[in-house]
Parts: sequence; structure tokens; C-alpha cells
Amino acid sequence: MNVIVVGCGRVGSQLAGLLSVEGHNVTVIDKDGDAFRRLGTTFNGVTVRGLGFDEDVLAEAGITECDSFAAVTDLDNTNLMAAEVARKIFGVKHVVARLYNPVRERTYQQLGLDYVCGTTLVAENLLDKIKSGHGHHLSALGNIEIVEFKANRDADSRAVHEIEAGIQCRIVAISRGKTNFIPDANSPLQAGDIVVASVREDAYTKLERYMED
Repeated sequence: MNVIVVGCGRVGSQLAGLLSVEGHNVTVIDKDGDAFRRLGTTFNGVTVRGLGFDEDVLAEAGITECDSFAAVTDLDNTNLMAAEVARKIFGVKHVVARLYNPVRERTYQQLGLDYVCGTTLVAENLLDKIKSGHGHHLSALGNIEIVEFKANRDADSRAVHEIEAGIQCRIVAISRGKTNFIPDANSPLQAGDIVVASVREDAYTKLERYMED
């Protein structure tokens, strides 16, 4: 599959890396050439410097042969324009856009855009959308993010209050096997749990230590 990813921030670089590892042909577009450093030395795709809604830049990126297109910058207007150009001008059938500000969700819906909402996204959710065309939405309220992750060994046997302490997060739901429940402060986590939590954007990296890679 030929995929174009617009935006090489944390989300875009992770998404591009996941797609590349799976053997897809990936081209990453970003207006800042230094951003491509996030891709690391193992990335074997193509990088193009420029604006993701510029037709000449998109042509250079190979959009005429593009199967899927993901606009995942941290600017809603850029993502919206890039997605619309890819879909309406170049006829890309599968276009996914990142929605940073949930206030604009209605605009994305009215335009019929497939999107993921959230400020710190789990790249796997975008990958699922690119591969299958659907997926669940993460969301955000200002600088508070709603994230879903699989608990790793560092989280195993730790009580909810231990995880929350000092991170500025709140664990709101846990899925364990066929059981889903709302935990209390003393509920222990288990490695492999699917956890839904709210967390401040600036505290996200602290929560990452409990997430399975």
C-alpha cells in the first residue's frame, strides 16, 4: 500500500514508522526539514519538505499513486485543507485527518472526513483506520486528553492510586479479558489490561512508562 503522511511530529513519525515496519511504501511530508529526524535511522520511506496541501508538493510525494492519506499535523486547518485536496482534487479514496480541537468536530463530520480526535494520539489507532477504514476516536478537552493503552509489566500489581499519584491523570475504566469495570483507588492493574485514562497533555510522557510498546 502506498501511504502519504502529512506531519512529522510525534504522531506522524510514529505512524510512518509503524506503516514502514509493516512493509508499506510511506512518504512523509513536513514543512520543517528538521522534523524528519524523528523518523530515526531505520525508516526506509521517502521524505518531502513542504506544505501538505500544496498540489506540487503532493505530486512530488506521489499522490497520484496514493492508496491512503493521513493528515496529522497539530493544526486543524492544515489537516482539513490537506485532506480535502487529497480527496477532492486527487481522488484519494481513503483519507484520514487528525482533529486537534473537538470544537471543530462538526465541520469534519459535515465534510464526511474520517478522523481521529485527540491531542496526544496513539498512532496504532490511526494505523487501524488506514488499514481497515474504521476505529474508535480518542478525544480531548483543552489540555486534558483521553487515552487508551495496554498496561505493561511496570503497571502490573500497582494500585490505581499509585499510577495516578504525581502524574496528574485519572484512570476511568479498565478492560480485562471479557470484563469491563470502573476501578476504585485501590484496584490493582494487571499487565495486558486495556486502560482508559484522562491525563494532562504535559504529563503524558510520565504515563507512557506504564504503556506497552
